[in-house]
Amino acid sequence: MDKATRKLIQRYVSDNIDSFHMNRVSRLKKLTLPQVLKQKNPYLFRARNITLASDLISALLDARLSSSEEGSFGGFLEDLAIYVAEITGGGHKSAAEGIDIELIRKSVRYLIAVKSGKNWGNSSQHAALKRNFKTAVKVLKQSHHARVLQPTLGVCYGDFKTSNNGEFLHIGGQSFWYLISGDENLYIDLIEPLGHEAQKHDEAFKAEKDNVYNRLTREFTVSYCNRSGKIDWFKLVRYVSGNLTAKEIQRMSK
Repeated sequence: MDKATRKLIQRYVSDNIDSFHMNRVSRLKKLTLPQVLKQKNPYLFRARNITLASDLISALLDARLSSSEEGSFGGFLEDLAIYVAEITGGGHKSAAEGIDIELIRKSVRYLIAVKSGKNWGNSSQHAALKRNFKTAVKVLKQSHHARVLQPTLGVCYGDFKTSNNGEFLHIGGQSFWYLISGDENLYIDLIEPLGHEAQKHDEAFKAEKDNVYNRLTREFTVSYCNRSGKIDWFKLVRYVSGNLTAKEIQRMSK
């Protein structure tokens, strides 16, 4: 890869990582107590013998943020992969459903669905991906410009070996970035621009996280601690899981 192209990629990463961090803080500010309570398992936290409201909120908040950031950053990596494929030549954003990149390498037209990590989706999503590949291949084969078509699942990180199950090529990590860029070292070179002003962003995020932590702890204490200060687990479980109405009880008992 020439220096000019490498600089374009580094600039793209530096510019867009700022947006990732700003969105990270924005989502954090909007978090509410119901959001962090409803999506986590109260039985698990009770089994861990958590007795401090502050400890419970800390565990809930960290779990919520971890899953949220993983998804958000995954989207950033997928957009980066599309950009890399476009500026290194031969690649463009696909119009086919479920396909992110169409890329030509050595007379092979790769139909690439990009995922940030290998542990993505459920069985229904995996089945949908296979259907999308089949549909895209069928449509493109009708074109007079059709080449050898290779459905490909491209994963942004992971050291697993490239494989082909007969339905699609499964490629990831260094091999994936090499396929879309032609540069065997790009997967390493991406790390440096990702750290653009990371300390400043982290300090801003931590300050806001402390505010949210204090706010949610106060709200939780008021709503789910009894007069003696203990967590009212019965009330908490009823809030998270209670959904049986008197009519339903009557109907089910017949």
